[in-house]
Amino acid sequence: MDWDKLRIFHAVADAGSLTHAGDTLHLSQSAVSRQVRALEESLNTTLFHRHARGLILTEQGELLFDATRSMNKRLEAAAARIRDSEEEVFGELKITTTTGFGTLWLAPRLPKLYEKYPDLKIDLMLEERVLDLPMREADVAIRMKEPSQADLIRKRLMSVRMRLYATESYLQTHPPLERLEDLSNHRLICQSPNSFQVAAGATLVQHLLTYDIPSLLTVNNYFGTLQAVLSGLGVGVLPDYVTEDFDGLQRVLPNVESGEVPVYLAYPEELRQSKRIAAFRDFVQDEIFTHRRKIRDASEND
Repeated sequence: MDWDKLRIFHAVADAGSLTHAGDTLHLSQSAVSRQVRALEESLNTTLFHRHARGLILTEQGELLFDATRSMNKRLEAAAARIRDSEEEVFGELKITTTTGFGTLWLAPRLPKLYEKYPDLKIDLMLEERVLDLPMREADVAIRMKEPSQADLIRKRLMSVRMRLYATESYLQTHPPLERLEDLSNHRLICQSPNSFQVAAGATLVQHLLTYDIPSLLTVNNYFGTLQAVLSGLGVGVLPDYVTEDFDGLQRVLPNVESGEVPVYLAYPEELRQSKRIAAFRDFVQDEIFTHRRKIRDASEND
């Protein structure tokens, strides 16, 4: 198939309009239409349904668009590698991680990365869905389990546990909390066991809910849980990495915690030589080293 015709087809399918595709490609609408028609003739099929509001892909068109979309992402990856110079770190970096880790740990530390590399353009995508790195939905991911996708370089960064926290002011004005049964005198703030979260966190919440807890607030992410705890609403189930940045939190029931949750950084094999990936990887590793050292120093001073 003619590569130029495929490029034009992809632009039309992406825009849903010959006119918009022509504007993107700097071609006239008639030129775009001729190329699409020639591609349809060469394939002996119809790729678009035409109607008053624009173009809709046929089933055959969808199949071809899936292929050109994959090709386009691969070409973008190749172009990104080519643009990475030997010394400079610049350009777009698409990072994905969970909402909790991204809002509570990563985002507050990004000023240090921008201070060192001001020409970076970071697209931070916070969601529980695991994005497809080989298909370039993101360049690099930080996830709470080892990635299962093939052709990824992965590195274990640290471990996280879910624990119980409350503010000092809350604990001073509420009944003592010395054993799990005492939760009946407090409001528990946590994620619902049925919401999307790491298995270890869901298991801990399920265990806590076997006790008599008359007042409960469930939130579908740890950021909301943290805000409720900081507001003095109750005792929250939170990842242990929040303790460094929120001094008002105090751990309660120190014998209660989830199982270990591994944290991994991963990126496609094809981006192994990317300067942007290397800069972000080194930044995260340095921040985790500093994070661990602060926690260790704090525990030694207690």
